[in-house]
Amino acid sequence: MLIKNPRGWELPESAATPEALFRDRRSVLAGLGLGAIGAAAAAFAPPAHAATGPADPSAKLYPVKRNAKYVTDRPLTAEKNAASWNNFYEYQQAATDITDDAAKLKIRPWEVKITGLVDKPLTFAIDDLLAKMPLEERVYRHRCVETWSMIVPWTGFPLKALVDLAKPTSAAKYVKLVTFLNKDMAPGQRQFWWPWPYTEGLTIEEATHELTFLATGVYGHPAPPQHGAPLRLAVPWKYGFKAVKSIVEISFVAERPRTFWETYQPKEYGFWANVNPGVAHPRWSQATERPLDTSGRVPTLMYNGYGEFVASLYTGNTDPRLFM
Repeated sequence: MLIKNPRGWELPESAATPEALFRDRRSVLAGLGLGAIGAAAAAFAPPAHAATGPADPSAKLYPVKRNAKYVTDRPLTAEKNAASWNNFYEYQQAATDITDDAAKLKIRPWEVKITGLVDKPLTFAIDDLLAKMPLEERVYRHRCVETWSMIVPWTGFPLKALVDLAKPTSAAKYVKLVTFLNKDMAPGQRQFWWPWPYTEGLTIEEATHELTFLATGVYGHPAPPQHGAPLRLAVPWKYGFKAVKSIVEISFVAERPRTFWETYQPKEYGFWANVNPGVAHPRWSQATERPLDTSGRVPTLMYNGYGEFVASLYTGNTDPRLFM
């Protein structure tokens, strides 16, 4: 007899919304109270706070089938809240509504370079890359180091699929991910005290973990600019500043890359950034968080609720900054 132990992010099949109901907006709206519409029906509505501009040529790819393996025990954050509460320092230096500012981000044409310790460097137009990748939707927790949180349905593909395509050599120990650099398109990049371009990094083991995701869409449609279109990282067990936005280069390197926040303020932000409620930021506690849809606070979970699946990545690691 097969006995399955559910994972920490999984709900029983009986608790999941049936696919037919999920895709039928009228059935959902008829079956839900008004207070739940923002959380449950956002996937069907037109993009909230979407920037104006040319139609995204990838729009025909959405929505895609949700992977029922990746769910949470909390409802989706209303899209209007998730779309208007963003950290994107290229446009604003605070978590706020940057929809209009981020409209300056031109996401076509867009190329992604694969460089470094690989068999052959590659460059993909974003739409060609999407055509090669196995798109799916995953519901993930997102926990910001500033102690707010949200539950988001990302569309995208596992970073491992791109790693497999890149064929890194055995010398590659880390993956470096880099945001665009264009001061005309991103006024914040004119501020010389920030170490532009935004750079993030993962170990090769983190990069190839099943949870590590490259997001291209959200709430059943292409991601709007303020979410880091057209390609951003989602690593749900880490603080949100690891989720580098608007990626133009993915490089395989032998040495640990120096990341944006680690460079700017190494006493407060380290390389690892794993969520731990017991390790405070130097200026505030991480014990609780505020979900965007509420005014109250809830306890923060170790590794943001994904601990039983990622803790083994850090066995034997004695770096005191593992959680910051």
